Amino acid sequence: MLLVVAAIPAFGLWTLFSWSDAQVEEDAENSVPPPPTTIVAPPPAPDPLLNPFTTYRRMPTIISRDLSVEDFQAALVPFFGLLNERSCAAVSVDGIEVGAVGANRVVIPASNQKLPVAAAALDVLGEDFRYETRAAVAPGSVAEGVLTGDLYLIGGGDPLLSSSWYPTSNLERNPVVSPTNFNRLARLVGEAGITRIDGAVLGDATRYDDEFFAPGWLTGVAGLEAGPYDALMANDSRVLDDPLKANDPAEGAAREFTRMLEERGIEVAGAPARGEAPARAETIAAIQSAPMTEVVGEMLLNSDNNTAELLVKEIGLAANGNGTREAGLRAVRRALGDRGYDLSGVEFGDGSGLSLDNRLTCRLVLDVLQDDDVNGPIGSGLPVLGETGTLSEVVLTDDQLAGELRGKTGTLNNPPFNEDPPAVKALSGYVPIDGGGAIEFVLILNGPTISDQSEYRPIWEAFADVLETYPSGPAPSEIGLLS
Repeated sequence: MLLVVAAIPAFGLWTLFSWSDAQVEEDAENSVPPPPTTIVAPPPAPDPLLNPFTTYRRMPTIISRDLSVEDFQAALVPFFGLLNERSCAAVSVDGIEVGAVGANRVVIPASNQKLPVAAAALDVLGEDFRYETRAAVAPGSVAEGVLTGDLYLIGGGDPLLSSSWYPTSNLERNPVVSPTNFNRLARLVGEAGITRIDGAVLGDATRYDDEFFAPGWLTGVAGLEAGPYDALMANDSRVLDDPLKANDPAEGAAREFTRMLEERGIEVAGAPARGEAPARAETIAAIQSAPMTEVVGEMLLNSDNNTAELLVKEIGLAANGNGTREAGLRAVRRALGDRGYDLSGVEFGDGSGLSLDNRLTCRLVLDVLQDDDVNGPIGSGLPVLGETGTLSEVVLTDDQLAGELRGKTGTLNNPPFNEDPPAVKALSGYVPIDGGGAIEFVLILNGPTISDQSEYRPIWEAFADVLETYPSGPAPSEIGLLS
């Protein structure tokens, strides 16, 4: 009886449990579970440190910069206090700005004007562009070695067209380093079979207009610092054994070419002059310049004013079909705008920087330097402190940065000193960093007497002191060795 009594509640519990379990299974069979929740992480932002180039080539530079930038910024602050309210400066490391004063202030740049012109020339004309100078004749005018009529010397705008004697003539402070061999064109005319010219050599410079000097230059600049220049110009408008520059570059080039032809035994009956080739003239000989990268390098290394002015005209011809200064400067401005540069307050008066009408900002010049590279077309063309070009004879205290700093100089003396516009002293460029990367810097000083050594050199040397402080931590080369 006790077992029966105990079994009754046990059976009830078992029945209840079985019913409950069956309900769970039935609910499981009749219900559709929701799909599992999947959390999709947003794609990570691109990390410049994760690409192979950065990892293996740039990492030491980035680490070095991060370790040193605060000290560099601290060193720049007192230096910036040395500058007057009419000057500007800006400094970056590998394109990252670390300090500036008056970076958007509009200043007169002097020859630092050549830096944006160089950038525009590379963009508009292209790094591989070459000038061409041609010798041409009228159709059917040559028979049995005799040219009946004139030989046309057609200029292509080449600013570096040079006779063999010119680069070593010491007529310029800095000799041509990428000359176009003018003598070769005379040799090619002889190889074309011409032994006598019954007419004359006529110089054709119709590729550009005939503005030989830019307006806005001080008295004493035209003919000495630059010009006359034209689409046909040899030896910066010089003829061998003539102490004076030719007033008309095309006529001077025709005289020089006549001399070289006669030197090779080719008779020329007529007197050299300026003249326009007929539309159907046939080219019998042609020579080309070095590529645009070398032409730009020549302009920057020697601060070659004629090259700068002729580059502007070629830019105008390529961009607008007009070989004029005005068309070229409009195209320069457009090219810089296309790069995204801020051109507020910027004005272009010429290509060389001799014009007092030029206005730039340190920000614009720094943008140009950042978009190039110490080893790029602009950086590699700049003179090296104490070694080459316009910096070959510049020595700072204790040989600071000698053999390292690459910079574009700029100087304008604007008497009387107590009246505007102010004088200018500029230095902009790069300091390579051991192991990779570079400091990009711009320093444009404007002031009544700033071009006097007693005034600008203490500022330059203080600036060199600051530039030498970077990097204060390990250099990229040291980090590279440690890694």
